[in-house]
Amino acid sequence: MPVPVAVAASIPQYPRVPVTREDLEYAGLPIIDLSMADTYEGRVELAKDVTKAMTTIGFFYIINHGLTQAQNDRMFDIANVAFDHVSEEEKQIYTTSFEKTGQYIGYKPRQQWHIKGGVSDQIEQYNMDHDIMKDEHPKPLRPFLSEMDAFSRHCHFHVVHSILRLLAIGLELPDEEALVNVHQFSEDNESAARFMKYYPRTDDEEFKTDGVWLKGHTDIGSISVLWSQPISALQILGQDGKWRWIRHIDNALVINAGDVMEFLSGGYYKATIHRVVQPPADQRGYERLGVFYFCKADDNIKLVPFAESPVLQRVGIKRLCDDEVAPTMLEWRKSRTAGYGVTDLKLNAKTGHEEETVEGVLVTHYN
Repeated sequence: MPVPVAVAASIPQYPRVPVTREDLEYAGLPIIDLSMADTYEGRVELAKDVTKAMTTIGFFYIINHGLTQAQNDRMFDIANVAFDHVSEEEKQIYTTSFEKTGQYIGYKPRQQWHIKGGVSDQIEQYNMDHDIMKDEHPKPLRPFLSEMDAFSRHCHFHVVHSILRLLAIGLELPDEEALVNVHQFSEDNESAARFMKYYPRTDDEEFKTDGVWLKGHTDIGSISVLWSQPISALQILGQDGKWRWIRHIDNALVINAGDVMEFLSGGYYKATIHRVVQPPADQRGYERLGVFYFCKADDNIKLVPFAESPVLQRVGIKRLCDDEVAPTMLEWRKSRTAGYGVTDLKLNAKTGHEEETVEGVLVTHYN
């Protein structure tokens, strides 16, 4: 389901920043060729690599995902419209209170989340329902809604559903559609597309936060899709306790599992800990634009493991909570969203990390 490149709606090209030349310690992520997922035999082979990635590193790249570099660039151009071409007055109209609704829709202004040392974030977001046409959007974005909608559907059906089939095969579930079936593109699902921009901070803010722009965390949903962009800032926490950088690959996707996948897989696929930090010296001073798709399970799904998995029966199930009190997707996303960045966290003196309890589950924020 390729994204059409519109010719009628012209748009300024978002400037591309050269990749860093600094000698960074990068995480060695596997590269998955999604074109192999077109056949069952190809999926079985890919599932081996994806399973290894999701049970160890927790991140992997995807290439040959069905969109060209030009289509990728076009979506970043459109994403920038949400920030640079919408007035502050119109942004206010489309700004919602996620603390009250438990749902990211519309704008999240800068300086809503506390980072450290009295410093708040410099992150602006524009969040959209996976069904782009469901809600109204700012006027400057309206000429591009058909492209945005096609992009969102491509992410959900072609990218995420393909990954979910590979993960189901990795669990040896009898039906490779088992995970797909609980992640539908429907009104009962709150998967979301997101445009996001990080703005540069002052030297004083960088000092007070140790250069951390977004604290180490796990994602709320099942599968997160990040469209790789050249400004280095994303880091993942390795099993050895070291933070490593994610390298940019042109027209690649960066994939990771979130909390919901850990619930559903009985701990087999781990929610991956990642953070965003100040870019290396040769990329500082630039705004960092991001394009994302966050897939969640259907709202009515109770977040309990697929206990029938032969793999889980062999290795054992590591539950985040007892099945009897496990939250639904709706309960989990509302509680996690409402409290993120605004809840008073408790410092664990032993680990040095901050913690909160959400729906009976301990959630850690990694400093």
